[in-house]
Amino acid sequence: MQRVMVVGAGAVGGFFGAHLARNNPDVSFLLRPRTLQAVRERGLTVRSATGSFTVRPPAAADPRDLPAPDLIILSVKAYDLDEVMDQIEAVMTDRTVLLTLQNGVDTEDRLIARFKRDCVVGGVALIYSKIVEPGVIEHYKRGSVAIGELMGHKSPRVLQIAELFKQVGLTCQVVEDIRRSKWEKMCWNCVFNPITVLINDRVAKALDHPEMLSVIHQIVGEVAAVAAGLKVPLDADMADKVLRWSQEIRDIHTSMYDDWKAGRPTEIDSLNGYIVQKGRELGIPTPVNEALTAMIKTITEREKGGPGTIRIDGAVIQPMTLDREALAKLPAEHQVYDLSTILPNIKGKGIRVKGILEVPALAIGADHVTFHSQDGQFAASLTVKQATEYGVLISELDGQPLPESKGGPFRLVTPGLGDLCAHVKGVTRIELTKGPGKDTRPSIKGSHT
Repeated sequence: MQRVMVVGAGAVGGFFGAHLARNNPDVSFLLRPRTLQAVRERGLTVRSATGSFTVRPPAAADPRDLPAPDLIILSVKAYDLDEVMDQIEAVMTDRTVLLTLQNGVDTEDRLIARFKRDCVVGGVALIYSKIVEPGVIEHYKRGSVAIGELMGHKSPRVLQIAELFKQVGLTCQVVEDIRRSKWEKMCWNCVFNPITVLINDRVAKALDHPEMLSVIHQIVGEVAAVAAGLKVPLDADMADKVLRWSQEIRDIHTSMYDDWKAGRPTEIDSLNGYIVQKGRELGIPTPVNEALTAMIKTITEREKGGPGTIRIDGAVIQPMTLDREALAKLPAEHQVYDLSTILPNIKGKGIRVKGILEVPALAIGADHVTFHSQDGQFAASLTVKQATEYGVLISELDGQPLPESKGGPFRLVTPGLGDLCAHVKGVTRIELTKGPGKDTRPSIKGSHT
């Protein structure tokens, strides 16, 4: 098993891959463009309390540009697996082995389903490290792996992989039941990954609150019930084991916490979300994991933006964004279901500005509303009274979202305002101001933008 391709150079792949590449020119990396550029320019660096080093391995964004691998180590986030499978398929042979070092418990089955053969060795990474910038990994604690055949036997290929790690001074344990090992780590992940985000702190804060211990037992109980339903029985004292394992890493944040703080997506769907999904399929209640999944998604998912959204900012207590779905849920009295009642010969729908402005809390003294076009070129500023009395945003035409060619995603009209017409196309931002805001109308004589 001479040639190794590491997919990803994040907190896990970067650490283990860099060690493997330290004295082995046959270790290469498949990377995303930003990380690839950094590694090509500055190398891949691991900083650790025990010493730091930099390697300059072969790297590419296309696996076909790298030596054909005997072993592919997958260390990307679980949500990137489908994309990675598409990439590596081009270099897979009937002898290529895949080693998984990813969170979650379904990676191996997804790989086997895709490649239709016994090509997968399961793995669990035990490490505390993080990405500080592309191509630079800081390592704080641990740094070992457990690997094993899904059927439990000690095959030659598993022993060869273990030897690769051991040759570079890394601990690699060959286990008989790798599925069980992955589910045990799943228990820990489903507890502390979401909790550290919710409490915005380290593992220690959760461990030190007696009220949290009961919650931890409930989380693990649900995970263990789902594991048993999938024929992977865990120890009855699994929750106590999770608590014991956590004592020596009390001071750490988790990968989910680090991803959240860095603005990256989280793996919640592959952890607690997976437990909820399988629980429903098996008829096993998972209310605590369901609550954790919902809360993490609410906290970590970025504010919606882009086509079909309107941002309200300026003199408001809290800026916010409304999408089409949120606008459609405003009270019926603010919905204009038939535009022809206020704009003859136009078949469509709209929303009254009054309903939109009732959602945010306006700052004291806010008295004008400015509607901005998507390209920032045009704007119309009305008093709050004018906007709430006359303003309507057209959102649909002939049963379809208003196209840009017709002034979409939203088009401001003010029927009844007469010479103070404030017609603006492509509205995506509403700004509250104290005093008049930007106004590109050349005159107040019915001119349109």
